[in-house]
Amino acid sequence: MTNNLTESKIMEVLNWSYEKAVNGVAGLDSAYDLASDYMKTNDNLYNQTNALIRWQNTKAGTSGFLTGLGGIITLPVAIPANIASVMFVQIRMIAAIAHMGGHNLNDDRVKSIIFICLTGNAAKDILKDVGIVVGKKLAENAIKNISGKTIYAINKKVGFRLLTKFGEKGAINLGKAIPLFGGIVGATFDSVTTNTVGNIARDTFIVKK
Repeated sequence: MTNNLTESKIMEVLNWSYEKAVNGVAGLDSAYDLASDYMKTNDNLYNQTNALIRWQNTKAGTSGFLTGLGGIITLPVAIPANIASVMFVQIRMIAAIAHMGGHNLNDDRVKSIIFICLTGNAAKDILKDVGIVVGKKLAENAIKNISGKTIYAINKKVGFRLLTKFGEKGAINLGKAIPLFGGIVGATFDSVTTNTVGNIARDTFIVKK
């Protein structure tokens, strides 16, 4: 199934996942809700973010979470449900971190940077290409300097990177898509990749105190 992936399909699912992650769906918290839960603690923002990332790695593969997730997967394009679910989980996590860092999730420029974080270690190179250094909190002026043309270029890079990632390694890292959705992600949720993605998002959107 992964052989049928295209950049346009990847981007369509990314946009679909982003809208669901930000606005929320029945049975699952939105990125705003997720961020709010972790910002209620007395810890500093950096540690709150780390707690959120750890939760995604330990809880997002549980049956209760997956049951709720299975209810929203009505995909706009033909793409394996395991890949789409991982995208959704990771986008929601990154968007929550961006919101915790004070960024506007309705800004297309922020959205593109969130998509960059999905590429994991490749994100550093893509961010560098647009003048953003990982390890320093993303400044508002850096966002304002991102043009519409740059957003388009970013999305092309992200689409290509994710197509390569899922097209060549999806069957190895994520397992094969099977009809029973509840059994898919439980065995295939990629916690190592999600941890990497979370750390990139934290280092992009949050200042270490």
